Amino acid sequence: MKQALIVWGGWAGHEPEACAQIVARMLEEDGFNVVVENTTEAFADPQLANLDLIVPVITMSTIEKEELSNLEAAVLSGVGLGGFHGQMGDTFRNEPNYQFMVGGQWVAHPGKIIDYTVNITQPNDPIMAGITDFPYHSEQYYMHVDPSNEVLATTTFNGEHAAWIDGTVMPVVWKRRYGRGRVFYSSLGHVAQEFEVPQMATIVRRGLNWAARN
Repeated sequence: MKQALIVWGGWAGHEPEACAQIVARMLEEDGFNVVVENTTEAFADPQLANLDLIVPVITMSTIEKEELSNLEAAVLSGVGLGGFHGQMGDTFRNEPNYQFMVGGQWVAHPGKIIDYTVNITQPNDPIMAGITDFPYHSEQYYMHVDPSNEVLATTTFNGEHAAWIDGTVMPVVWKRRYGRGRVFYSSLGHVAQEFEVPQMATIVRRGLNWAARN
């Protein structure tokens, strides 16, 4: 049975505990044995490298250097890393090594909660199979992203809330390699209720399964 660790915490506005429980149920349904923790001390566990998947559900917050080094070493060795929105894409802002591993960092969400469109760019990828472009109501994340990411979906800013980014195409979903580890990220999922959007929940579920060690 595959082993997954979910660690939640940080800013309460992203409902980290509720989101962690939703993800835990998803993974358990998919055959994972799931452990849920609410402290970054879990990343310091010497057994971390024996896991198949790690899911951070932590916005902002901080991490001890020893904890981050152990987390990075685990992913480099082949443990999968996956997550969503600020719970993975705005975690440990002061740690560039973490951002290098994730492949991006949140920097803005012009207009805050707005309507926008998610455009599928890799419809033949198994994570996106059967999913077409869809409307979304949430924060439209503007991110600094790694050009080595394999982008699966994007969104286009219309300039209404920040005129200078009109027409900017921004990755929404990507996957990448970090050493031997697989990394998956989706910027969708501001609060737990967004898992009720079937496309969002399906993308996260498939992406986490893809990221898990094979």
